[in-house]
Amino acid sequence: MSTAPRIIHCAHAIGPDGPMAGAQTIRIDGGKIASIEPAALAADALLATPALVNAHDHGRAIRTSSIGADAKPLESWLHYLALFPSVDPYLAAAMTFANSALGGAGTVMVHYTRAQGLTDLPTEAAEVARAARDVGVRVGFAVSMKDRNPLVYGASEPILAALPAPLRAEIEQRFLRAPLSPRDYMALVDDVAAAAAGPGFDVQYGPNGVQWCSDALLKATAEASDRTGRRVHMHLLETKYQRQWADAAYPDGIVKMLDEIGLLSPRLTLAHGVWARPAELELLAERGVTIAVNTSSNLHLHSGLAPVHQMTRAGCAMALGIDSKALDDDDDSLRELRLSYLLHAGTGFEHATRHQALHAAVGHGRFAVTNIREDGALAPGRAADLLLLDWAALDEDGLLDAPDPINLLFSRATARHIRELIVGGRTVVKDRRVPGIDLPAIRTEILAQMRSGMRSSGTLAQALAALDHGIARHYLADLPCC
Repeated sequence: MSTAPRIIHCAHAIGPDGPMAGAQTIRIDGGKIASIEPAALAADALLATPALVNAHDHGRAIRTSSIGADAKPLESWLHYLALFPSVDPYLAAAMTFANSALGGAGTVMVHYTRAQGLTDLPTEAAEVARAARDVGVRVGFAVSMKDRNPLVYGASEPILAALPAPLRAEIEQRFLRAPLSPRDYMALVDDVAAAAAGPGFDVQYGPNGVQWCSDALLKATAEASDRTGRRVHMHLLETKYQRQWADAAYPDGIVKMLDEIGLLSPRLTLAHGVWARPAELELLAERGVTIAVNTSSNLHLHSGLAPVHQMTRAGCAMALGIDSKALDDDDDSLRELRLSYLLHAGTGFEHATRHQALHAAVGHGRFAVTNIREDGALAPGRAADLLLLDWAALDEDGLLDAPDPINLLFSRATARHIRELIVGGRTVVKDRRVPGIDLPAIRTEILAQMRSGMRSSGTLAQALAALDHGIARHYLADLPCC
């Protein structure tokens, strides 16, 4: 979409080398930053920063706490997502992308692990791409793939055998479906790309994780990625139970196995890595793999804290994801950036700078999502993707003549400070509104469809409660805690 030239006068701007001195004038033309120069006119009370990136998410329109899927570890929590009924895919995606934009993310990764299923996937993906265009965000879309371990990391029969017959039937119908072959999955990604891929919408391979994907499927993915140049986006070592399963299934090393089949490359993004070991991180860094860290999601699901300090020391490229589960169960990328930095920056005088954290998260995230090597910094010639924050609200005390804008950004900024989000020179958010869509009407319709669909979910809710007990017994009995 073409955009008209524009001039923005900012009180402060954060460039590739840190905060710029004094007020700045940013000129935008053709979707790119034409120039950034010291302001000759009185500046507006704005802080300009790079637009943020949500480098790992699943595109859920409604918060999972709304269906009671909270206070559970991942291995139980995942199954509760079946309580979400199918809704219009365009509306769901538009709401998802609008919420991300309102939280400050101009670029969003969607690992599409739960399709609405009202049409074939290529048709649905085309609707998701249309929603992305209407909202105005850049999107990576990974096609979900899985072919093993649908209930636990191991055989399903012992879990099913403990369920009453009606509840067992419900679980089997919901979760035990015949998967596609590796060849058919690769063809599906081709079909989705033909239907939906385009500027600003990058289609990727999305094996769900090693514990959910056979070696044959992973190998087929590696070969297809090498042949086509498409990126691969998947989970790795998110929980301690995945770590224990991986050590038993791959005694020579799960990361070593991925390397041997050719999956480790700069085209790969791995979400989480909470339970990765130092030697594994060194290999991932050597192969140029990006790790998407999801701090709040890991806290909510009791998965642990990612070893970010070890990742940094190994030289890993790291991005930040929200994983549909930010700290306040929203999409506030500013708060997520701050929380992740404060938890992982280091201690005492040995800590990463705040500017380094911002620049790395945006730069690595853009590559992971778009497959385009661009660092996302505010500089001439770069894409005009920027956040304009309310400087007067950030510096509401006003005690210093020249406060450091990046310190206030990392101390205070949340979504409520966003005045405008610009992506490719286009206004995507303005004063808490999303001009490209009617978000209030979409939210009303989505909730109506969900409430209608959930009226018939009583048996499923009972089956999930019974399944919970079986899953807990499986992991507590068979996989002792680390």
